[in-house]
Amino acid sequence: MTIRVLIADDQMMVREGFSVLLNAMPDIEVVGEAVNGREAVDRVRELAPDVVLMDIRMPVMNGIEATREIVAADVTSKVLVLTTFDLDEYVYQALRAGASGFLLKDASARQLADGVKVVAAGEALLAPSVTRRLITEFSKLGETPRLSATVQAQQYGELTERETEVLVLIAQGLSNSEIASRLVVAESTIKTHVSRILVKLGLRDRTQAAVFAYEARLVTPG
Repeated sequence: MTIRVLIADDQMMVREGFSVLLNAMPDIEVVGEAVNGREAVDRVRELAPDVVLMDIRMPVMNGIEATREIVAADVTSKVLVLTTFDLDEYVYQALRAGASGFLLKDASARQLADGVKVVAAGEALLAPSVTRRLITEFSKLGETPRLSATVQAQQYGELTERETEVLVLIAQGLSNSEIASRLVVAESTIKTHVSRILVKLGLRDRTQAAVFAYEARLVTPG
């Protein structure tokens, strides 16, 4: 199945460059472009792409606000944030807004294509260690609002003991196979646990699950 991509970036060279790289892939098609966040939101409604490559710093509406609107619209499009630095101060905010991960703008053609495929499949991006490091660094700042005790009790209180254990391991950056090995169960069992966790917490993917775990203080930075 062809993955349909929308590229949102205010720099024409970036849009054109990514379009050429992605359209060269047999299973990816760039279906549209946007020059700012507002246009990105409108184009998502119009085109319903599978993945949106979203720059953060754009005029009219930035990528964080655009991501928040796209997620709030309850569309199936997944947002992959584009950034120049791997610890951009806004990336954590974008993840909290609902982005499925982030990708550096200097990524190779293969990394770009793989990233799009990973996000389209509903997984977190990029390597678990990258997401873990990002969340850990920004959790240390102590500036991000935490989930209230009431919300914590209502949400993760619905998880079973094993599901809570799996959620913590997701936040620590472990893949399904690594979690299965750690808990000495089949990988298919872990996949089932992950699916149930996402449904119970109303989350889109593993990245959101990791953010939730940190904000609910199930995992502490370090």
